This record gives sequence, C-alpha cells and structure tokens, in this order.
Amino acid sequence: MLQELSINNFAIIDELHVSFDEGLNIISGETGAGKSILIGAVSLLLGDRASADMIRTHQDAADVEALFHIGQNEAVREKLASLGFPAEDELVIRRVISRTGKNRAHVNGRMATLTHLSAISEALINICGQHEHQLILAAENHIDILDEFGGCLAAREAYEALYARRQQISARLASLEDLRRRRAEKIELIEFQLKELNGLNPRAGEDAALADEKKMLANAQKLAECAGTAYALLYGESGSVSEQLKEAISQIGEILEIDQGLNLSLSELEGSYLALQEAALTLRDYAARLVFDPERLAAVDERLNAINRLKRKHGGTMDLVLARKKEMEEELVRVSNVEEEIAGLAKEKEIASAQMLEKAKALSAQRKKAAALLKKAVDRQIHDLNMPHASFFVEFLKKDLPPEASCGPKGADEIEFYLTANVGEEPKPLNKIASGGELSRIVLALKNVLSQTGSVGTVVFDEVDSGIGGATAEIVGRKLKEISAHHQVICITHLPQIASYGAAHLKVSKKVSGGRTSTLVERIGEREKIEEISRMLGGVDVTETAKEHARAMIAAANAPDEATGTGGGANAQKSATR
Repeated sequence: MLQELSINNFAIIDELHVSFDEGLNIISGETGAGKSILIGAVSLLLGDRASADMIRTHQDAADVEALFHIGQNEAVREKLASLGFPAEDELVIRRVISRTGKNRAHVNGRMATLTHLSAISEALINICGQHEHQLILAAENHIDILDEFGGCLAAREAYEALYARRQQISARLASLEDLRRRRAEKIELIEFQLKELNGLNPRAGEDAALADEKKMLANAQKLAECAGTAYALLYGESGSVSEQLKEAISQIGEILEIDQGLNLSLSELEGSYLALQEAALTLRDYAARLVFDPERLAAVDERLNAINRLKRKHGGTMDLVLARKKEMEEELVRVSNVEEEIAGLAKEKEIASAQMLEKAKALSAQRKKAAALLKKAVDRQIHDLNMPHASFFVEFLKKDLPPEASCGPKGADEIEFYLTANVGEEPKPLNKIASGGELSRIVLALKNVLSQTGSVGTVVFDEVDSGIGGATAEIVGRKLKEISAHHQVICITHLPQIASYGAAHLKVSKKVSGGRTSTLVERIGEREKIEEISRMLGGVDVTETAKEHARAMIAAANAPDEATGTGGGANAQKSATR
C-alpha cells in the first residue's frame, strides 16, 4: 500500500507531504484545486514520461517521492529481486525532473530506469481514470482482462512460447523457399567468388610476409652495401675494430701480469672480441646472400596486389578474407542441401503446430469457463450498481474458423465484451452502447471483480463518478468500500455520496500567497469531514440542514450492512434519497 507521498515544485504544488491509510481514502476539493495533480505525481513514480512543463514556475527541478509498504506483496518482492533492487518491507521510489534534462529515478536508493519503474508498478498500483475507460472500451484489451480474471496467464505463456517457436520456423522456411527459387543463381555467385579465392589460395599472415619480402627485395642493393661496409669496419680491412680490440687486449694482458689490482677481466674482453668477429662474419654471409631479383620483386608485388584486392572486397583484413571463404564454403553446402533443410524444418513446424494447437485448445477451454464466471460476477456487480436489467457478455468471435487459422499471438480466441443495458435490446459491443455513467459503473464492476484475483496493492480511482449521481452514487461508494476490503483504494470524487464512505479523507484546496498559487492537501477529521461533505451537498453556503444531511450520510455509510457486514446498508439508501 501507498503510505507516504512527498511532492516538491511539481505543477502548482510548492511543498506537500500526504499520508494515506489502509481501506478507502477519499480526495475531494473544488474543481481546479489540483486533485488530479496528485495522480499525475504518482504516475511519474510508475514510469510515465516527464517533461520540463511539469516543474513549478521559477524552479529548476521537481521532486516526487513515495513510500510503499509491500510486506505481503510477493509479486512486487519477486520483481524487485529480479531487477536487482533490495526487496524489503518498505519500498521507496523517487523521481527527479530537471529543466536541464538530467532526470533521475531511484528505487530503494539505487538508480533506476523508467522501464524498471513500469515493471515494478504492474504489481504495485493501478490508476483507473479516463485512460482506464479507454482501455475497457478497446476490444483488443478484453482478452487480457479475461485472462487475468480466469488465471489463464500461465497457460497463455506456455502457448505464446510455442507460437513464437512456430513463427520462427515459418520465417526460416519462407527464407529457405525463397533461397530454393534463387538457388541456381545463388550457387553460381558463390562458386564464382570461391573460384577467385581458391585460385589465389591466400594463407594466414601471407600478406604481412609478402610486404616484408617486397621491402627487402626493393632495397637489396642498399642492404648489401651497408652490410659490406659494416663487415670491413669490423673485420675485413687493415686497422679494423677487431685488430684494434685485439691489440688493446694484448696491452691489458701485459698490465695484469705486473699488476693484478687492475679491475678488468681478460676473459670478458676476449669474449667481446669473439662476438665482434662472429658479427662481422654474419654480415659477410648476409651480404653474400643478397641478390637483386627484379622478377621475384615483380611476382611478389603482383601477388600482394591480388591479396589486397581480396581484402578490400571481403572486410579489409586477411583474417576476414579467410573467414568469408569459410562462410561461402558452408553456404554453398547449405544452398546445395536446401531441400533437406526444408524437409527437416517442415517436420519441426508440424510438430510445433500440433503442440501449439493443443495448448490453444486447452487455453480456449479455460477461457470459456472463466468467461461464464466473469459474466456471472460482473452481472451481479452491475445489478448492484443500479443497472438491474443490464447483462454482460463475453463473446468469442472466431467460432467458424479452423483452429490453426485462428491462432494468433494470444491464442485461438478473439474476445469482445458485450452489454445490453435494457430489457429487449440485443447485446452490443461496449464501445457502441455504453454511456458515460454506464461505462463508469462497468469499469467499477470489473475492478471490483478483478480486485479479488489480482495482486496489486493499491487501486486509484480518478473520475469514477463520471455521469452518475443520486442513489447510484451511493451504491458506487459502497462498491468502492467493498474493494477497499481487499486493496487500498484512493478515490478522487465530487460526490458526497461516495465521499461519505471514506475511512480517511483528504481535502485539496488552493491558496494565493506572495503572488503565487499553491495547492494544499490537508487530512481532515470528522468535524471537517462533515463540513466538506456539506459543501459538496450544498455549494458555497453550508447550511445546518446540509450538515445534518452530511452526518446522516456518514452514519449510514458506517452502519453495518446486514448482508455483508460492511458499512452502507439500507440506511444509506434512504439517506441518498432524502
């Protein structure tokens, strides 16, 4: 449940802190006072998109934070754990909107994304407003409502997995069928490309080796000259380094024979002489091997150019050339064996189709049982909501199609909710016959039914009283109280009949101070509640008669119902018609 809501610099709210109770929380106030701003703030915490327009004028950022108690809500706990957030008894969600665009979200102190917020909110809170009405009217959503009510989601997931597998196989088959039609052309192209590669037959690292060889061949004369000069200086001519070093060693040897204190090693010096001699001989042999071969240079240059052309065609490196060669060889085998692959996939598709149809039939059977129960439950609710002659129907529209042809992403069923509001009328789709008041009651009826099966902790009703009044409004209040036995309910209302059922009451108002307008929310007690309901009953001037009426409505709402044991029995009905 939602326990605390803090809002700073959001819309016309300067600074606000609101506490909510279990059960039915009523929010009331004059039109334009800012009641829906609270819902907008909560929606941000659930992952709705934000804009700088939401920030209070002359402020740089808006801040919305909520504290939820999720002790027994295992769905939320599991979702938090799967997303890597701490799953404790309390959940804190914070959203900061900045004019600079640096918006941030936090879940239990950790950075979060809007996707995280949306995923968490699915099992946390549900806002039922005009958007909810649109969802109810949209036929494509009806199958989701039925599946949620009937506990069909697990069976649907099993079906969806097989449907997705069958779609993948079908897509692959279509690709192979296309390949089969173009097989001759494809084989010709691959063989042409492979002929070029196989004709050259490049090897790994060959381009680098050829580049090195080309460099040496192009510079053979210079290398030979350098090696010959170095050999002559070291060993090959009179006065060479070797001769001078040999003479120096001889002189040092004479010193050591007389004075052993000289810190020089003859053996090390002689070793240096031998190393120098070996280096000189190596240079001599190196120079002797160097031959300028213009034919070999031309051959190397030609092959290197051919390899570089292949590299430009197939990725830019020798590794990619060889990888592409392997791919083409494998593709040639695959194209050549396309018939066998098609036959194998066709068998896989047949098996997947059979499994999918089995799951679709089982899901459809489960849905039909759920549809009968949903009709019964919704009929009971809408009759209670002062629509005594109305009947609710769950229509299965794909009755004449073969099973496989009717299979879609959600199963083999196409479902739409129908309603007849009056005796003698044919059932018609909701979006064709439902008035504003009827739709509000149908939404409420569905919410009441679904609330007993869903795991969401908090349900918010915005504009639930659209198009209704009088005795119907009181019945709606009673229904909201029924829902609050299973879930925390937060309801924005203009109707005193509904407000009288609230366990907690929040009054929203506006004030102007220092040339700025601000929204205020105050939690009111019984005396203030009577004043507020009196205002809702009588307008600006609150009369004593209105106050007496308000007291009677509150007393009736809190009186035990003989049938249910909850507030709002026959006395409430009487109070609404005074």
